[in-house]
Amino acid sequence: MDSDATVHIVDDDPAVRQSMNLLVKSMGLRPQAFASAREFLDQCDGSNPGCVLLDLRMPGISGMELLELMDRHKMRLPVIIISAHGDVPTAVRALRGGALNFLEKPCRDQQLWEAIQEALRHDMQCRREMAQRRKVRSRLERLTEGECEVLDRLIEGKPNKEIAAELDLSVRTIEVRRAKLMDKMEAGSLAELVRMTIAARPELAAPAQTEVVPA
Repeated sequence: MDSDATVHIVDDDPAVRQSMNLLVKSMGLRPQAFASAREFLDQCDGSNPGCVLLDLRMPGISGMELLELMDRHKMRLPVIIISAHGDVPTAVRALRGGALNFLEKPCRDQQLWEAIQEALRHDMQCRREMAQRRKVRSRLERLTEGECEVLDRLIEGKPNKEIAAELDLSVRTIEVRRAKLMDKMEAGSLAELVRMTIAARPELAAPAQTEVVPA
């Protein structure tokens, strides 16, 4: 787990905040407690690694409303709901609303520890994927217009000959552009090129595309 990660505790009950704070510290992690959802939103922007332990029923902005606000503000911190009102419809609604996990109060220390570990692993993986997407988008910006034209058609699964015919260019020119864009994108294969580009720009994925056609 990331040693810089923070476990954010959002609960209006002072006793719960204190007990959660002590428990998180005993796990060797860094806690930060908030008495309300508004306080959390005012002080946390989600840019740093961590997760959120969130109560559902709070005065002002409820836990469910906070989930919606976090999604709207693109705060990607994984959320663990910890609620004394753990009926199935509430749990389902929370999970559909973006929560990673749902625990009933009082929860066992081991159960909470495992949930926090899962949340921090999830957060770390998401941050790695986001960093990779940013890196790929930066590489895409270095491509020339001609290389982008070839790339778009490679993603559609078209072979070099078909691309050459569409662009009214020689197959050799397409091969040169393809080699250059592969080098700029740092892709070891066509499949890797397609995967990384679609991951960075999902709008390029064609629903009907099922395979990459070799040149």
